[in-house]
Amino acid sequence: MSQTADRLSSVQEYYFSAKLREVAALAKAGKPIINMGIGSPDLPPHPAVVTALENGMSHPKAHMYQSYQGLPELRSAMVAFYQKYYQVTLDPAEEVLPLMGSKEGIMHISMAFLNKGDQVLIPNPGYPTYSSVTRLLEAEPIYYNLSASKGWQPDFEALEALDTTKVKLMWLNYPHMPTGAPTQKQTFERLIAWAQDRNILLINDNPYSFILNETPQSILEIPGAKSVALELNSLSKAFNMAGWRVGMLTGNASTLKEVLKVKSNMDSGMFYGVQCGAIAALEAEQEWFDQLNAIYRKRRTGVEQIAKALGTTFDPRSVGMFLWAKLPQSASNAETVIDQLLYDKDLFVAPGTIFGSQGARYIRFSLCVSESKIQEALKRIQS
Repeated sequence: MSQTADRLSSVQEYYFSAKLREVAALAKAGKPIINMGIGSPDLPPHPAVVTALENGMSHPKAHMYQSYQGLPELRSAMVAFYQKYYQVTLDPAEEVLPLMGSKEGIMHISMAFLNKGDQVLIPNPGYPTYSSVTRLLEAEPIYYNLSASKGWQPDFEALEALDTTKVKLMWLNYPHMPTGAPTQKQTFERLIAWAQDRNILLINDNPYSFILNETPQSILEIPGAKSVALELNSLSKAFNMAGWRVGMLTGNASTLKEVLKVKSNMDSGMFYGVQCGAIAALEAEQEWFDQLNAIYRKRRTGVEQIAKALGTTFDPRSVGMFLWAKLPQSASNAETVIDQLLYDKDLFVAPGTIFGSQGARYIRFSLCVSESKIQEALKRIQS
């Protein structure tokens, strides 16, 4: 067997890929595992989405290769969605690029702009894929710390003092995962001005803006944002379509053209029926989000009870589909706590450490679990 590439020495298998094998093995062995670790929506998409998929499968072009840029109707639906909910005007021909899930966009953007030795600003805590993709491309992750004392917003004094001569990209994620910190308009405004002065490309990863959040926002709402910012978005979370793999990248036309150079060499277009389903999802009315959030609100109440029973504390104002909870001083480290829950209570939650050193004293609960399972988990904690 040939020796693997040197770049693989800089990364490990994704935490959830490995840990979920262990969880699955325990379940197969008969353990009644309740999985509150991952944000994989357990609710179905809107019925119109499935109908559109079924109808699309019988279209004469359904089984052919599709455009690398997606159907014109899909791009138009994405543009209409941004206009309706974010008040952002986009050109459907040049300023939106459909993706097979927003996760692939992280790789495509990085491949388009990073050279070996370039630096990338990454939030700590933050989505682990930002770091792993950076390392795979032999660029250098530079972490900017987020803290509860600053509402999990960037520390601008620290950013101003930073040597950014080698920084090419900066990853943002508001509403923030894993902490649930909401978007703050002034954060976007300050970051755009800061990036313009330093010629740094900002990318806001924005899949959580409709979940338990009263004011969905986009970084592209800010005047001048398109000169330095892109935004990733996804149908996985707010539309219960995680397995469909549909996302989008929006922003400046010239920047998206560079990303398309990478993407068009990586895939051969999104399945026609999936695109039809995505169009139907994007056309959903506000009532869809209201109904979904009514369910998540009830679940959140139950998960908060679990968090309190474990002696953790949390921000009741946080948004999104997770609850970020701080361990009490008496608790050991996050990995030990989650393993105790897994082996003693058959309950899986995520340790904050997988999101960075700033998550060392935190655990994260997912709301993608039925109310009945949440109540069962609470009983186990209290027993």
